This record gives sequence, C-alpha cells and structure tokens, in this order.
Amino acid sequence: MRYGKPERMNQRESRYVKVARIAYELAQQALPRYAHPKSPHHFTLPQLAACVLLTFYLDVSYRDMEEWLLATDQVRTVLQLPRVPDHSTLARTFHKLRQADWTRWRNALLDGLGVAEEFISMDTTNFSLSQASAYYQTRTGRTYHDGVKVGYGLGLESRLIVSWRSGRGAGYDQPYWQPLCRQAARYGRKAGRWRAWLPVGDMGFDGRTTRSDDLIPPQRRQSKLVAPERKARADLVDAARLDGLYGQRWQSETVNSVIKRKCGDTVRSRSTRLQRREPLAKGLAYHIHV
Repeated sequence: MRYGKPERMNQRESRYVKVARIAYELAQQALPRYAHPKSPHHFTLPQLAACVLLTFYLDVSYRDMEEWLLATDQVRTVLQLPRVPDHSTLARTFHKLRQADWTRWRNALLDGLGVAEEFISMDTTNFSLSQASAYYQTRTGRTYHDGVKVGYGLGLESRLIVSWRSGRGAGYDQPYWQPLCRQAARYGRKAGRWRAWLPVGDMGFDGRTTRSDDLIPPQRRQSKLVAPERKARADLVDAARLDGLYGQRWQSETVNSVIKRKCGDTVRSRSTRLQRREPLAKGLAYHIHV
C-alpha cells in the first residue's frame, strides 16, 4: 500500500490561483453580494471585483483579462464563475468600486492578520498618465509632468500597507501626512488609550502639523534650526539614525518599486476620480502578492 498525499495534492498550485482565491475571500468579507438589488445577478460583486483586481495584478487590459479568464479554468473554478464576464462588465465594475470599498477590502486583510505596528513609514510616489517612454518624450520634445500622486503608509514589521492617500498632480508631501497617520492609527500599537507607535517620514513631510515625536527631519532654512522643538526633533531623528531605525525607511522605497514593477507605473483611466483609485487597487494587489 502506498502512503502519502494524493497525486493531485502534490502538484504545485499556481500563484495566480492563490491570488484569485485570497482576493475573492477578502472581497466577500468587504463587499456586498450584489451592487444593486435589481442587478441581473449573473455574477456577484465579489466575483467581478476579484477579476478587476486580477486585471491590475497582471497589468493587462480588460479585453485581455477576458481572454485570460477564458483560458484559465482553475481561476474560474476558484472564483466560482458560471461563465467568463465580458470586458465591459469588468470596466463597469471598476467604476462602481469607490475608494471606501478598496479601503474596506484592504482592512479585511489587515484585520484578519492582526497587524499591530510599532513603526510606520510614510512615503509618496507618482504614477504616470502616459505610457510614452522617456526616449519618445526626448525625441518629440514633449515631457509629461502631470500624474497621479499617492502616499503609502507601510508597517515596518509586516511590510504591509496600512494607510494610503491618492491625489492628482505633483505637489508637496506635507498635505498627505495627517490623512496617512489617521488611517495608520488603526493598525499602530497602543498603550491603553495612548499611541505607542511612531510614524517615520522624510523631510518632505515636515510642516506645521508635524508632532514633536514624529520621526521627520526638520527642514533647515539657511542651515539653521532656531525653534527649540525643531532642534529636539532633529536630535530625535539623529538618535533614530544611530539605532538603525530611520534607515529602515528603505522598505518604503522597495515596496513602491515592487508595486510599479508588478502592476505597472502608469494609470489607464481617463477621469480624475478613477485615476485616483488605480494606485489603491495596485496597493491591494501588492498585499495579496506578498
């Protein structure tokens, strides 16, 4: 008699199947079953939302996603799809998903993992609105400076995104600091009712709303620090550098690079509100990827 796992269980499961399964399970927790009571009910909203997330994960168009699902029966089985949804259905589903839906989807994962961070690193990055290469822009004499800016709050222990904030166009980082910290507070450690976690950021986040215990290097005007609270914060950051804590901000740069290399560094949507949602979908795809 032969003992051991069945032959089918010894087969390695595809990463795409794993991503589809996790995305579908989280979508069922975060989203309603149907977008509208009188919808055709051919597909559930979690099924379609998982397909949309796979579209960003694979960095393909909706038409290519339709063909990919048609050729991948294992993913269709995991998503319990009765048939392959049309590409226009996937596009309309992305229009229906609001920023709050993507946030609930992200929180369903973080709550399930019980994330409680001691240090959270904030950083911003930009996504281009055009797929034109730098070489093409140089040859044509046109440069595209406009884009979508997004800030991610990364837990340095779990390396998961615990907060995000997106906006249109290049600008200062400082307005992103407070929204990122408010979201991140849900997944920071607490000592009773008090905050026991520290946010970490670069000099671009320094401003009037910066707290004295935030690990943000103060901006030096004419190479001088006059205010006592700014000098104290500079000493705090110097001590964090010596401990090797502040240097851990490199993880934020790494996560930004992984998101852009895996899901693309451009946004495809035309309207501003949809352009601001794409970096959130890419951030959630990174969560499931790791």
